Amino acid sequence: MKYEFNAQREYDIIAIGRACIDLNATEYNRPMEETMTFSKYVGGSPANIAIGGSKLGLKAGFIGKLSDDQHGRFIEQYMRGVGIDTSNMVIDKEGHKTGLAFTEIKSPEECSILMYRDDVADLYLTPSEVNEDYIKKSRILLVSGTALSKSPSREAVLKAVNLARKNDVKVVFELDYRPYTWKSAEETAVYYSIVAELADVVIGTRDEFDVLENKSAGRNEDTINSLFKHSPDLIVIKHGVEGSFAYTKSGEIFKGRAYPSKVLKTFGAGDSYASAFLYALITGKEIETALKFGSASASIVVSKHSSSEAMPTVKEIEELISVRS
Repeated sequence: MKYEFNAQREYDIIAIGRACIDLNATEYNRPMEETMTFSKYVGGSPANIAIGGSKLGLKAGFIGKLSDDQHGRFIEQYMRGVGIDTSNMVIDKEGHKTGLAFTEIKSPEECSILMYRDDVADLYLTPSEVNEDYIKKSRILLVSGTALSKSPSREAVLKAVNLARKNDVKVVFELDYRPYTWKSAEETAVYYSIVAELADVVIGTRDEFDVLENKSAGRNEDTINSLFKHSPDLIVIKHGVEGSFAYTKSGEIFKGRAYPSKVLKTFGAGDSYASAFLYALITGKEIETALKFGSASASIVVSKHSSSEAMPTVKEIEELISVRS
C-alpha cells in the first residue's frame, strides 16, 4: 500500500521548529565531567529531519528563528549548504541565543544529553513570521513536539498546521518529546493531542504516545482507535529493537523490523528514521518498504558520531537493507 501526496508542489517537505547546536563528545566511555573535547554539528529534530530528507534527494525548506550571532549563522550556512531553502528562517533581534545540546557517550547503552533551552531563539518564532504562501508550496509540513512547549512558538506552529490543512498540505507530526522543555505532563498532553488530532501522519515511540495520552504503558490498539476518530490516516509507533508498526485508518497493519548495528550512541535515531521513512513515502514506495528505510537509516546513524552529518544516502540505506534481508 502507498501513501498519496499532492504531486504538484515546489517543495517535498517544509519543517518548522527547532534548529540548534549539538556538541557531541569526541571522547567515548567517559563521563561529561571528564570530557574535554566536543565536535559541533547542527541539531534539533525538525532541522535533522529536513537535513536527512535533503541528503536523500528531497526538496526541503525550513521555517524557524535563529540567533543573530555566530551559532545562528553556522546553522543557516550548513542547512543552505546541504540544499535546504532557508528563505523563511528568521533572525532574532531581541538577543535570544541558540539552544545548545552537549552529548555524553559513556557507552552504547549509556548516552545522555545536557540541554540548554532557556529563552532560546527558536521558541520565539511568532505567528506573524509564518508565511502561508510558503507553506502552500509544499507537499508536507513537518512539525515536531518541542516547538509546542512555549509561546509564541506554540501559536506559530498551530497557525502553520491550520494553513497546511487549508492548502491541502499533509501535516506530519513527529512527537519529539523532550521533558525538560515542558512545565507538566498534563500541559504536554493537551498540546500534543491538539496537533496529533489535526495531523495526517503521526510518528513517535511507544513512550512518546504515552506522553500524548498522559498514561503509562499504553496500548497501540487504544492509541490508533482514539486518533483515527480525527484527521490522522497513518500512525507509526516505534518499539526500539522490537521494530516499528504502521497503522492505516483503512485497517492495514505493517510491521518493520529493527536492523542491528554496532551502536556508538543512541541519539539521532528518531530523526533519521523519520527522514528516510518520509522520503520513501514521498517517492512512491510501499508503506512496508518505508518502514525498512526508516529502520535502516536509524541503524546507520546510531553507529556514527553525529546526527545531522551522519544522515545516510539512498545507496547506503538500500545496501544495508539488501545485506540484512
